[in-house]
Amino acid sequence: MMAKRLLVTIALWALGGPAGLHHLYLGRDNHALLWMLTMGGFGIGWLWELWLLPGWVVQANNTLETHRDRPPPLSPVRFLGQALVGIYFGLVAFIGLSTLPGFYFVALPLAVGLGVHLVSGVGNQASDLQATLMAAFITAPIFYGRPVAIFPITLTTSVTAQRRRRYKASRGTSEKLSARLYRLGLAYLAFTTPLAYCAFYNTAATVNYVASAIGATLDWLSVFPSLGSALESVLLLPYHAWRMLGLSGSYFQEWEKVFAFVHSIQSERQRMAFKVLGIHDDATREEISKSYREQVKLWHPDHNQHRAEEAERRFIEVQAAYELLMQTRKPKPA
Repeated sequence: MMAKRLLVTIALWALGGPAGLHHLYLGRDNHALLWMLTMGGFGIGWLWELWLLPGWVVQANNTLETHRDRPPPLSPVRFLGQALVGIYFGLVAFIGLSTLPGFYFVALPLAVGLGVHLVSGVGNQASDLQATLMAAFITAPIFYGRPVAIFPITLTTSVTAQRRRRYKASRGTSEKLSARLYRLGLAYLAFTTPLAYCAFYNTAATVNYVASAIGATLDWLSVFPSLGSALESVLLLPYHAWRMLGLSGSYFQEWEKVFAFVHSIQSERQRMAFKVLGIHDDATREEISKSYREQVKLWHPDHNQHRAEEAERRFIEVQAAYELLMQTRKPKPA
């Protein structure tokens, strides 16, 4: 195998970095695929890794097999990357595949597990794919039917991947470039085809799935308000930095629109919940509970066998409205 050159690596990083060309050149196929699917870690990872290129070139030219008794050290950065990519893969699966039968049992845990495993295999490290997927499939049924399942599945798979981490036996690769490109191409098509189909042929469903995922995420974060605020602050950090410098730009102005849209979804969900329970917006927890008990008695399927389908639908709506409002209404201090 020909020695890898730093100048060639830098040139490929500059010309096709977001598509992972420099990683493909260095034999880092997992990293190349990750960049293909995320456009260079949404641009941030691509810019950051310029300082890491010299070390990667040295690793690529060191083709000696290494056998180490101890696992690699724990890396918070890698763990965070596994979690973020797992969530990303889960959201993509939710948009493109959620209409399939058994989605929460098969497609969702498979997508999250593969996303986590992809990051665990970046660089000179690897993990146990079977153990990672097993953790995903065991966790998925516990949160069946809930878009928020993406988060616990991602957490369990990320922890499992970290516990099963190990060094790869060899840093080099003797596989033909055509075979590597074929494998990467198949993986890329498997990731993008369901999403493209849903976006082009089922736009309305796509919007609904995204809104449901965002709404479920906000419901989950409402239980941990400090975590939700911290997450929002991190996501808006580029926009705030831009504003502090006294600059402006349409790109960062879009961040405000995105979060305004997200909060409007949450506000609309709460408004509908008050409407379902037939109470006013300033209702207390006691009033919410009272109305909930009345509505449950009214729409319980056992009491409405002559209109069972409507009663079941209303009963589910009442349950969902009650859970949402009780999460957003803090109990009064004693």
